[in-house]
Amino acid sequence: MLTSFPSQPTTTRVVNMRRIWVKVHRWLALSVGWILAVVGVLGAILILAQPLDKWAHPEFFKADAITGSAVAPTVTLEAIRKQLITEFGTKSNFTLRPPRVAGDTYWVIVRGEPWSGTVYLNPVTGHEQGRRGEYDGFVNFAFKLHSALLLKDTGKAILAWIALAYLVLLISGLVLWWPKRWPPSLKIELGKGLLRGLFDMHRIGGAVLGLLIAVSVATGAYMAWRPLGQFVTTLSGSAAVKPPVLSKEELAQPATVTLDQLVARGHAVFPTDPVTYVQLPAKANQPIRLRLLLADDPHPNGLTSVYMHPKTGEVLAAYRWDQLDPGARAFSFVYPLHTGELGGITLEALTFLSGLGLGMLGVTGIWLWWRRRR
Repeated sequence: MLTSFPSQPTTTRVVNMRRIWVKVHRWLALSVGWILAVVGVLGAILILAQPLDKWAHPEFFKADAITGSAVAPTVTLEAIRKQLITEFGTKSNFTLRPPRVAGDTYWVIVRGEPWSGTVYLNPVTGHEQGRRGEYDGFVNFAFKLHSALLLKDTGKAILAWIALAYLVLLISGLVLWWPKRWPPSLKIELGKGLLRGLFDMHRIGGAVLGLLIAVSVATGAYMAWRPLGQFVTTLSGSAAVKPPVLSKEELAQPATVTLDQLVARGHAVFPTDPVTYVQLPAKANQPIRLRLLLADDPHPNGLTSVYMHPKTGEVLAAYRWDQLDPGARAFSFVYPLHTGELGGITLEALTFLSGLGLGMLGVTGIWLWWRRRR
């Protein structure tokens, strides 16, 4: 009985294709893989650092107790707005975040020149308990580096393209790992030297954690770069849901309501659901936006919006989170999936693991490449 062997050209083609995959995987990893590793580790750190930050800095997050026999009056939103405009001017955007639970401070997120950051107020007296610039403190700095590489919109676009590069890294890594026999061995040989142990860790870790990491990378890219959501909406054939724009005639109307009355009217559209943010834009032709957290919305901050005329308090538009266009509606699931909040402590643990796994792949990959050059 004669035994047939694969032809030499076929074997050569397989070897050549493998070399191509190796080069693609190696040089793509060396060019952008280290950025993925840094961003991944920072994401894992933030899962732990954010609650620790609240514990370490109660002056920002816990309202000072009110002492004395008389009960101090609750500060009005109108008073807060006037105080903000006096200090930061009319060209700054303000986002007010009411307390979520008893004892929380009132957050005011300021976006403007020359200062951007968050001011923390006592919700009863309006007294400022502290403030931090948008890059102040480890958590703020780490978040800006994780979400935008400290480059704002440019960094977000870069991260979106790097996420695409990770997809190529994942495919090429799986091609190079793919075993000839199944089930594959997932054993990491730690007793055969450091180089062999790191090789097994990189190869098997990438194969096992690759898809889990891909979820974190893809959801992060979707949140970072807004055109991805617009692309999803266009692809679905739907029209983007946009906030109303005020005309010159509407802007000419005199102010007849306070901010407190305006928020009360907007809240009346969804009276049983909490207001999570009140957004006060600097541009005169943009309405004031109330964000609310409806009971069926998976987004922890809520994506339901009520748009209000800034002078008359008229409700201009109201959109439930599930009435948004597909690209925007996806954020209700993408955001909590990325942070791990969608699945409770189990998903948070997996998200933490994926961040560390991405860092491990970056470190082991660079180390293996460096050792083999020597």
